[in-house]
Amino acid sequence: MPSSVSQGLLLLAGLCCLVFGCLAEDGQVTETHAHSHDLEHLSGHKIAPSLAEFAFSIYQVLAQQSNTSNIFFSPVSIASALAMLSLGAQGDTHAQILQGLEFNLTEVAEADIHKGFKDLLHILNTPNSERELTTGNGLFVDQTLRFTAKFLEETRNHYHAEAFPVNFSNPEDAVKQLNIYVQRRTKGKIVDLVKVLDKDTVLALVNYIFFRGKWEKPFEAEHTSEEDFHVNEETTVKVPMMKRLGMFRVFHCSTIQSWVLLMDYQGNITALFLLPDEGKLQHLEKTLTKELISKFLSKTEKTSANLHFPKLSISGNYDLKIVLGNLGITNIFSNAADLSGVTKDAPLKLSKAVHKAVLTIDEKGTEAAGATVLEAIPMSMPPNVYFIRPFIFTIIDHSTYSPLFVGKVMDPTQK
Repeated sequence: MPSSVSQGLLLLAGLCCLVFGCLAEDGQVTETHAHSHDLEHLSGHKIAPSLAEFAFSIYQVLAQQSNTSNIFFSPVSIASALAMLSLGAQGDTHAQILQGLEFNLTEVAEADIHKGFKDLLHILNTPNSERELTTGNGLFVDQTLRFTAKFLEETRNHYHAEAFPVNFSNPEDAVKQLNIYVQRRTKGKIVDLVKVLDKDTVLALVNYIFFRGKWEKPFEAEHTSEEDFHVNEETTVKVPMMKRLGMFRVFHCSTIQSWVLLMDYQGNITALFLLPDEGKLQHLEKTLTKELISKFLSKTEKTSANLHFPKLSISGNYDLKIVLGNLGITNIFSNAADLSGVTKDAPLKLSKAVHKAVLTIDEKGTEAAGATVLEAIPMSMPPNVYFIRPFIFTIIDHSTYSPLFVGKVMDPTQK
């Protein structure tokens, strides 16, 4: 082992594969918080506000880096990997991670933070016939090192972590082993995440999250046709546009000067889409709060609308060292890192933090997509809600009120 501070590698892999469609509607108002009363005392609810703040913080950093690029990431994926790492951090390194995750230890005990993530991961990984959702963590340590017994036990107990020995002195084989792990855990949707490893790498943390949502009533593919999407005043692109006239949880909010569309997945998960009025994207970004999102999610009334929504496939691929640095998490990347709770065999620091997330939205629905569903549409003229300019969205789990994914579509043709 080198005598100097060894390099470690933090890998965060998030995946979202969404199948976009419409729920069958019968005009009835339904409540989507079916299990909230059973779960209101779970520690998972205690961490939800911090996860929401963390999601906003990351979004703001990414939006400042580029106002022309798509954004897509998983706050839950990034936060759970960092919280898991905090179990092995000491001193200022430990404090920076928890503060960067927006946790105030005077308001929530550290034990409740890890219990909250345990509850969250347990709920997300509970088998459900209505949707596919799995998340977890992989710990890869050089075969010359040993995790401390406490770190290994706590990461297994709270974060579903699996531990694997790796020969990092053979970087090509190590890269292959990590990539195979990520590819298998994300159902083949993320491949070749790791390109190269630093020669002194001795530790890799991999977080993965996979989600495929199903709708009871998909868009009909024969109604999809090419239309204009206005990226900005100078740029217009052609995109396949899905169309449907139906009953939706949709309304206009004057506070954020945007249309709000809520689409429920089977399995207690909701997609919230925010379409700003023309020229009001920056206003939306400045005025949107977690309190407003909470109010939007409580809306159950449906109204008729003529919806046009683009088919798209976008991804986010980020070096989080800069992003986390903007959130005050800096020690873990420097010689000031104190990760002595991970292993006593060598001092560690992180050389990289990588996060990748993938999003697909198309017409696909359930296996029973051929079933006919009739719905009554009011005779009054429905509003046209056309997603033909940049918009923002978030995917939220109702059981834990956690933001699974956050994104912004600037250009649907931009991969």
